[in-house]
Amino acid sequence: MPEARALGPVRLQIYRQLFAALAEEMGAALRRASYSPNIKERRDYSCAVFDGEGRVVAMGDHMPVHLGAMPLSVAAALALEPGPGDVVALNDPFRGGTHLPDITVVKAVFAEADGAGRARAESGRPLAYLAARAHHADVGGMAAGSMPLAREVFQEGLRIPPVRLVARGERQQDVWRLILSNVRTPEEREGDLEAQLAALVAGERRLAELVARRGEAEVVAAMAELREYGERLVRAGLERIPDGVYEAEDWMEDDGLVGGPYPIRVRVTVRGDEAVVDFTGTAAQATGGINAVTAITMSCVRYVVRCVVEALLGEPLPAGGGDLEAVRVVAPEGSLVAARPPASVAAGNVETSQRIADVLLLAFAQALPDRIPAQSQGTMNNLSVGGTDPRTGSAYAYYETVGGGMGAGPGADGLSGVHVHMTNSLNTPIEALEHAYPFRVRRYEIRRGSGGRGLYRGGDGLRRDLELLAEADVSLLTERRTRGPAGLAGGEEGAAGENRLLRGGAEQRLPAKVTFRARAGDVISVRTPGGGGWGAAPGPARSTAV
Repeated sequence: MPEARALGPVRLQIYRQLFAALAEEMGAALRRASYSPNIKERRDYSCAVFDGEGRVVAMGDHMPVHLGAMPLSVAAALALEPGPGDVVALNDPFRGGTHLPDITVVKAVFAEADGAGRARAESGRPLAYLAARAHHADVGGMAAGSMPLAREVFQEGLRIPPVRLVARGERQQDVWRLILSNVRTPEEREGDLEAQLAALVAGERRLAELVARRGEAEVVAAMAELREYGERLVRAGLERIPDGVYEAEDWMEDDGLVGGPYPIRVRVTVRGDEAVVDFTGTAAQATGGINAVTAITMSCVRYVVRCVVEALLGEPLPAGGGDLEAVRVVAPEGSLVAARPPASVAAGNVETSQRIADVLLLAFAQALPDRIPAQSQGTMNNLSVGGTDPRTGSAYAYYETVGGGMGAGPGADGLSGVHVHMTNSLNTPIEALEHAYPFRVRRYEIRRGSGGRGLYRGGDGLRRDLELLAEADVSLLTERRTRGPAGLAGGEEGAAGENRLLRGGAEQRLPAKVTFRARAGDVISVRTPGGGGWGAAPGPARSTAV
């Protein structure tokens, strides 16, 4: 490897934008080439760039819960020592993954480039690694959508350990056949996996062009200096937090099978430019699928620390966010935040991640009461539907998360009908949804009045009523159905969410977490929580949302 040379601040900022743009371009390529509405319309994917040792350099402006967990996925892939032309795929939550629908592909990129702009290697170590993760609408398991009420991970779908999907540029057909034979929608899954490979090709081409223009030594130096710069910013931000010990508690309402609640406790200790985030005291892992693996918990810590540091510094961190060496995380093994196999984990990635973020922000609010917002909706409102499309006679699998209310902050009302914290996706447009699936959207609106009152008001939730035109399997994984998100600094809590089934003119409440067989003509009504209010405000209590 050529000797790296130091860069000046101007050139470093140019590379900062180049690497971030590279990750964004990977995401754009993935989205354009994808088959499923979940990826193409909702943008449930993430892409990132890592250096030659597997340390994060840049991440796209994609899904926080994906991105913060990716370093462990890349580390697991590196154990196979991928060479030129290899692509490693994995989704195993206990070997670098998050939950089974999230399949990650990782490619090693070598420094030299051929005339077509492709990277190749005659000798030496990788220049970088590229990773692309996407949520696949079905990866098998006991229910369509692979997000069921399960007691163990084996019921949730196909587990893929780190394995070569492509070796020396050739598809490993046995591996592809194994994967595609265990899902309900193999053509769509193959198309989405190919789209992820296209994202890697796009990133590899841009890196090759960059090396051809600037040289390997400068590119390597830029990666290292960006990581170091991000780490210095993290430490500078931590130094602005008053030294102390800040504790908080929140809980998951239930696991869908045994009951609840399941407390999540955290103690954040800040000393100078370092912090310890300790989850000792958190509930043991649950029977139902609300268990978060260590990668999820690390992702939540990275997200919240980044938000706090950027708020204190008044400037964004580099897209990689540093190595977070200044923050030590203690997550007791076998707990809800560091589950052991064979725990079911489908909701750990989407629901428990939101609660971990909530409890971390509550802890930091003690240190920085004028910086931290009230609680946002605290759930992703997961809805999975699958069956046979009567229009085509083919199987389909639909997955979506539904936006809700953002918590108000010290100086602004919360936004309404948005995805918050660990998710950054969109709602599927009605036109795309009704075109792709045997559904009809009967109602889609803001839940007026569901945001908590306060000096600044919490954002309102959404109501989305989906009529099924044929019988289907339905799974709901939701939270904040018994108590709404808390306000802060005297603000009121937002309205809790509701799940309803409209059948034959009657309406009945559905549990927060449930898997059932629905009939043609049934309407699934998902009514999402509002955000908490910030600051006390006089006046009558808010109206009850519907």
